Amino acid sequence: MFGNGVPEANVTEVPEGAYLLDVREDDEWNAGHAPDATHIPLGELGQRAAEVPQDQRVYVVCRVGGRSAQAVAALNQAGWDAVNVAGGMRAWEHAGRTMAAESGAEPRVI
Repeated sequence: MFGNGVPEANVTEVPEGAYLLDVREDDEWNAGHAPDATHIPLGELGQRAAEVPQDQRVYVVCRVGGRSAQAVAALNQAGWDAVNVAGGMRAWEHAGRTMAAESGAEPRVI
């Protein structure tokens, strides 16, 4: 559990094929993201929440974990089963997990 009571998982605990929601901004997403993640910036999540499945656990990621913790709290309050990915994409990158980039350049976390 995160200090704010939000359920949390380490990047190594995110299963293959899990629904991964990336709430970072467009420039961050374009620079590097998990290949199978879904991108909905935090500021758009309220209007786009219907795009997030409610029949499975949702793993939420940002750069280091702050924005995703906010998203997890809001989703769980609204009836989703959401978990914050501890350390965000920085931890994902450090763990050597696969990344993709929209820019065509080497994927990186900005």
